[in-house]
Amino acid sequence: MMEFTAEMIAGFLGGDIVGDKTVKVHTVSSIEEGKAGSMAYLVNPKYEPFLYTTEASIVLVDRSFTPQREVKPTLVKVDDAGAAVLRLLEMYNAARPQKKGVSERASISPEASLGEGCYVGDFAVIEAGARIGDGCRIYPQVYVGDSVEIGEGTTLYPGVKIYEGCRIGSRCILHAGAVIGADGFGFAPNAEGGFDKIPQLGNVIIEDDVEIGANTCIDRAKTDSTIIRRGVKLDNLIQVGHNVQIGEHTVSSAQMGIAGSSKIGRNCFLAGQVGIADHVTIGDRVKIGSQSGVDKNVPDGEVRMGTPALPGIKFHRANAVFRNLPELQQRLSALEKEVNQLIEK
Repeated sequence: MMEFTAEMIAGFLGGDIVGDKTVKVHTVSSIEEGKAGSMAYLVNPKYEPFLYTTEASIVLVDRSFTPQREVKPTLVKVDDAGAAVLRLLEMYNAARPQKKGVSERASISPEASLGEGCYVGDFAVIEAGARIGDGCRIYPQVYVGDSVEIGEGTTLYPGVKIYEGCRIGSRCILHAGAVIGADGFGFAPNAEGGFDKIPQLGNVIIEDDVEIGANTCIDRAKTDSTIIRRGVKLDNLIQVGHNVQIGEHTVSSAQMGIAGSSKIGRNCFLAGQVGIADHVTIGDRVKIGSQSGVDKNVPDGEVRMGTPALPGIKFHRANAVFRNLPELQQRLSALEKEVNQLIEK
């Protein structure tokens, strides 16, 4: 178990210590759930009451913060507690023991290429022609298909499946159960009333520094490529259809679905359960609210909400009217009654 003293943490962050500099922690917790041996942090002022009751051994706070009463934990004061927490988490993660070696129970084709310093876990399968870069981590039960290319430093967690011919960049993270390169949903009606499968002959290209959540599926293109650009972050349980393109540094929360051949710009934010119809183009820096359905193109920098998705201000105005519909209906009925009485006179 890794342990860090308050003095070590303050030294790493350039912080000041208020309390016992020798106290040790081995994990990080929220301030409301803090236990002995954990380091918590206070970023949002509304959580300050927990500072006086937490059992955490160390609490990270802004340098400008002054407690209103006595506190039990040691305080480490820094310029920006939020940024410091991120640095500490990165330090802690880097210090954790790393998986090493290639399991004897892995199946690696003699025609595959495995870079230096890779970890390959039990029952992983790497097919012929696959090329794996240096320092990759391939956890148990991962499948890497024929002629797949994976850049250096990429991590594939248990159960990831990468179909033949797909390309994954460097420093990517694919979480458990992600499926890259399954067939796109392509069928053509036939004369008998059924459907003929349209062969999906393209692939998926995922560029560098992309993170794909658990059980997210990215379909191969019918022709050419489905493309996930550099720095994209996709949450769990997302469906990306064939021939979709997602621009650099776009982020999406869970359960989003993008139908085939749509194009998403760069630096967009797509909230949970957003649905995007096929052949839609969404510009750069677009924000789409939760459960919105987008069936038309969206220009750069716009905000969309609702189904069908409306510009943000228009949606809020329409929603305000919708909430008052029962009262408006009663008023309209009363006015109709008065008008009818006047006509009868």
